Amino acid sequence: MDEAGGCKTGVCRRLVATAVLLATLVGAYLGLAVGGVSWMALTGLAILLLAAGLLFVTRRCAKNRHGKDTVPVGAAEHSPSSVATAPQPNPSKALPEMPAQLGPYRLEQVLGKGAMGVVYLGRDPQTGRLAAIKTLALTQAFDADELVELKERFFREAQTVGRLDHPHIVTVYEVGEERGLAFLAMEFLSGGDLTPYTVADQLLPLPLVMSIVARVADALAYAHSHQVVHRDVKPANLMYEPVSDSLKVTDFGVARLIDSSKTRIGMVLGTPSYMSPEQLAGQKIDGRSDLFSLGVTLYQMTCGRLPFVAASMGQLMSRIAKEAPPDIRGLNPRVPACLAAVIERALCKDAGQRYQRGDEMARDLRACLQQAAGDVQH
Repeated sequence: MDEAGGCKTGVCRRLVATAVLLATLVGAYLGLAVGGVSWMALTGLAILLLAAGLLFVTRRCAKNRHGKDTVPVGAAEHSPSSVATAPQPNPSKALPEMPAQLGPYRLEQVLGKGAMGVVYLGRDPQTGRLAAIKTLALTQAFDADELVELKERFFREAQTVGRLDHPHIVTVYEVGEERGLAFLAMEFLSGGDLTPYTVADQLLPLPLVMSIVARVADALAYAHSHQVVHRDVKPANLMYEPVSDSLKVTDFGVARLIDSSKTRIGMVLGTPSYMSPEQLAGQKIDGRSDLFSLGVTLYQMTCGRLPFVAASMGQLMSRIAKEAPPDIRGLNPRVPACLAAVIERALCKDAGQRYQRGDEMARDLRACLQQAAGDVQH
């Protein structure tokens, strides 16, 4: 019901109450008049009550029209029909206005918002090819004195990543800068990332998990052989399309840019739970750090929880550096011993005892997959 209707309903209720009160007074008047009581006192009282009732009704309607004195917030929050339950836009979290074009790509819609910028869907008008345009607001994220060096590093890294050619690594079409926005035009992928499959009640079948992670390990082995370290391997950077069983690793090289500003590691990456001990310690890292992160991802996709959890960053860093994760088979008894062994090796604190190359980890995963399939047949 609208405000006017609500006000009218309230008026009717109050007028009826006033009429009843007046009828009572008239009846009392007649009765008392017969007994000889002065009618002037009764009439004055009736007029006073009527005026008070009309004044009360008028003020309530005025308040309702101006949005005051309405349903309490607590009641409105639990009322499915209440307008108060509708979410209101927060101007501080609004996306920036979408540019019409970046490079040769006409932007069609917003695909998402990342830590440093917005991802758009773009189309090359010459070829009709779709691309995911990842923007990085470098001028907003870094100080002027470090901006020149960071831009040079970003474009150098992006060009290196653009030369990677692997079936499980997203293709980078172009890199550029316009209006203070550095951007990467990448292959547009259907499907989504693997994050939804890291929750206990949405886990993928173990054979599929092993197959997916083996392909990621292959992609990392290829990148590492070209001196490219990902630095931010996690489910959110692994794109999977279930119908075609297609897997792509995304965001190569972006973490290198972020990693160069240590004051922004926690703010921008926001995923210390996947980092290796040496990466958290700020040491120089190589491909074995990526394999540790992949081990964390495999653990999470196998049992639905992270291997290292803490209430503070300091405690988390200590656990990653010193403590063994909970036994994976205690969390998921269906995990075969061979898969538990792969996870244990990938999560070794000492990089020298970890998998040294991604193809080694992929080989062990596929061997475990075959062994598990053989066990099922028998």
